Amino acid sequence: MPLAKIDLRSDTVTRPTPAMRAAMAAAEVGDDVFGDDPTVLKLQENLAGILGKEAAVFVPSGTMSNQIGVRVHCSPGDEILCEANCHVYNYEQGGFAQLSGVVARPVEGEYGVLRLEQLAGLIRPDNAHYVRTRLVCLENTHNRGGGRVQPYDEVERICAWAHANGLATHLDGARLFNAAVASGIPAARWAQHFDTVSVCFSKGLGAPVGSALSGTREMIDRALRHRKLFGGGMRQVGVIAAGALYALEHHVTRLAEDHANAQRLGDAIRAIDGLELRPEKVETNLVIYRVDPRLGTAAEFSARLKRHGVLISAFGGQLMRAVTHLDVSDADIKRAGEVLREAAREAAGQATSQPATGAVYA
Repeated sequence: MPLAKIDLRSDTVTRPTPAMRAAMAAAEVGDDVFGDDPTVLKLQENLAGILGKEAAVFVPSGTMSNQIGVRVHCSPGDEILCEANCHVYNYEQGGFAQLSGVVARPVEGEYGVLRLEQLAGLIRPDNAHYVRTRLVCLENTHNRGGGRVQPYDEVERICAWAHANGLATHLDGARLFNAAVASGIPAARWAQHFDTVSVCFSKGLGAPVGSALSGTREMIDRALRHRKLFGGGMRQVGVIAAGALYALEHHVTRLAEDHANAQRLGDAIRAIDGLELRPEKVETNLVIYRVDPRLGTAAEFSARLKRHGVLISAFGGQLMRAVTHLDVSDADIKRAGEVLREAAREAAGQATSQPATGAVYA
């Protein structure tokens, strides 16, 4: 009998709950390109209200939402300032360059956190030789930063500086609701500092598909034109918007359960020789850890875990990322910790059995 799998690869692997499926099946629909889909309209209105914005637009993916956000604020020859490990810079194929003729100036943060002092002085002079610095992008929570919640006071400082210097601000808030639940700071308080905010419904909130961009009504009117250009015009899309709407109404506060499970998994990893949390503190639902080379590469250790029924992604040469979500139970986390411990023990045993001259685990 095959092993039951515990899937910690991402919070995007969640499946709609029965209640969410029922809401999707019952959704009232219309043609969204004509602005006639009542479920989409309700979703957009509700999200804008939650974030304290005038309007929002529903899009298929977080990548599209971020790239529309860049396009709203920038023109060809403009520059964005962003953290070097952020999603916009690393995981969207340089869409800002391909789609909008914009360049990025990445700045290395500490587990995804930038300080104002790192950005001050980076605005280009008004000179025909230079690109025009136009936009600051932040990510909260930060994916490659191990689910790090941005320090609120620093976000406030950076955005105030940006606006005082004529720059726009965009938040990649794919996991903004994780940040809100973990910090106790409402999503609207985070969002108030940004001209546009992107959020994702298909990660921790558990919807099958969809993201949204929010901002002023004038910005969202422009965003609708860019959505059409980027291929995001949709028709009877209420059937998926209903899943996002259900997630927004029912799955936000339960994110605390994912955070608690992630902390339990982090505790288990701390106790395993050869595994090291990066960063040490687990703040939300992402757990990144380093695999000691004597246990193999991250890809090799991931394959070893898979044979035991636990799926965790390799996140670089020696880094792995585990993500908790609504389809992972307390019992799953306990079992995952046991499998991690056993896999590390197995790998260490194989490493010590290698000839002294072997370089496999060096």
